[in-house]
Amino acid sequence: MILLIYQLIISIVCLTLHSQAKRVEVDWNIEYLQVNRDEYYTRKAVGVNGQLPVPPVYMTAGDTLVLNVCNSLDEPTAVHAHGIFHRGENYNDGAGMVTQCGIPSGTNYTYEYKIDQPGTYWLHGHYHHQNVDGLRTPLVVYDSNMDKVPITYDKDVLISLEDWYPVPMMERMKEVQDPTKPFPPPPSYPVALINGVDGNKTQAVEFEPGKKYRLRIVNIGSTEWFKFNIAGHKLTVIEADGVYSEPYEVDGLSVGPGQRYSVVVQAKPSVEFNYAVNITLFANFVPLLQGLNPRQYSMVIQYQKGAPTNDELISEDQMVWADDIHMQAFDKQPLLQVTRTVETTAGSKQYSDNVTRAFLRTFPYATPPKVPTLFSALSTDTSAFDASIYGVQAEAEVIDQNDVVEIHMINASPIDHAMHLHGHTFQITEYGPAGNNTGKATTCGEYPMRRDTFVVAAHRYIKVRFLADNPGVWLFHCHMDIHFALGLAMTFIEAPGELQRTQKVPEKLRQMCLSQGLGVSGNAAGNPGLDMTGLPEPPH
Repeated sequence: MILLIYQLIISIVCLTLHSQAKRVEVDWNIEYLQVNRDEYYTRKAVGVNGQLPVPPVYMTAGDTLVLNVCNSLDEPTAVHAHGIFHRGENYNDGAGMVTQCGIPSGTNYTYEYKIDQPGTYWLHGHYHHQNVDGLRTPLVVYDSNMDKVPITYDKDVLISLEDWYPVPMMERMKEVQDPTKPFPPPPSYPVALINGVDGNKTQAVEFEPGKKYRLRIVNIGSTEWFKFNIAGHKLTVIEADGVYSEPYEVDGLSVGPGQRYSVVVQAKPSVEFNYAVNITLFANFVPLLQGLNPRQYSMVIQYQKGAPTNDELISEDQMVWADDIHMQAFDKQPLLQVTRTVETTAGSKQYSDNVTRAFLRTFPYATPPKVPTLFSALSTDTSAFDASIYGVQAEAEVIDQNDVVEIHMINASPIDHAMHLHGHTFQITEYGPAGNNTGKATTCGEYPMRRDTFVVAAHRYIKVRFLADNPGVWLFHCHMDIHFALGLAMTFIEAPGELQRTQKVPEKLRQMCLSQGLGVSGNAAGNPGLDMTGLPEPPH
């Protein structure tokens, strides 16, 4: 009888949870627009349903996202949900020529997947870097159980940050890859958009005295960093990239491309003052130039309309800035024990065609395969365990199920890199000086913080660890799109045997490839075994 009552209670709970879950349906007609987003330049962009910015998508953990895409561009497109794991459905990852062929021009495709990960994410184009030209927006997944949140709060506020360049991405790439011109080309200085509009025209965020506010800070930009702080207020970090942290009080955030933070801010007890929110767009890899790099922006925390604004700040060198290595995961997952190490070095060099490209190991990720890498892993039986079938340009690393992989990444370049791994989060475990630089290594605490996008500083190294518990083909790349386009990427082929046993590509995805003359089986060239005939040679 007790067992029967227990089973009845469990059934009622499951039915209740099921009835609460929703299908969040979003229609995107992806098309070209002529826009002026910065009051300087009118330029060609990629928008949705005739508008930019693309409206944010909001849902609750357990809901199913149904994203109906109509491609009105003159080239293929694909959409990636940055930070979402897609367990058992690797084909939904949306990485062009990695997990799918692009959605052909003039056709439709529907991405449909359940999201069980509460947190702050974003949706963006993952084909020909269309995200740089506007195809990007935040994805907010509310927690269905507020008891799981490190700090309860009264209101949720989204603050989206992005850099915006005066010319489209492909024009910038032509200049960067022109063998007749010096590398790097003259710097291009973007402006900041805050919540999709000119950063100088951002609306105030209204606070009520005594309330607690969760601010979700999202850098959906393509290249540059943002600093964020509020005059007279502390920021208590509770989330980074969809992972809850132990409450961690800081004065400011430095947010790299692709990174997200949630902070809880305690409102003041009175309405005597409003307070300045200071937002700085900056890059340490282009020359400093007053008014261009860095660019300063300000929005207002408004307690009362018309109240004077307090903009007093302590100097940056006296501020406490958020640092992954000092954060602790809220779920107290202990340090993973390494079973496999992958060595990478971020660098660049000039190749035989006089074009400078980037690399993580030997070859730049610059020549797309003729078959999506996932399709190769699924169709080549035991050959899928041989990294060479994916083509040298993929820099494929085949890993076993439940491996604990440590990536030891040396940044030999004078440029910071924001590195993202699809399908996983990393434990941030160690960083320090590289090469001839001096200094001590910094190591993590007992419960290392996890996130899906980490920053490795110039002339430094970093060590991160992840558990290979999600069979699939997962891209690891720099989220500074110009670097990704130059080849700073590699591919993890995770548990190909288990992948073949448990996953199958939907027929519509196969037909999308065939309609474009692309392969759906075989190695990177579409051939059996190691026959790479027809695959363009990578640059040497």
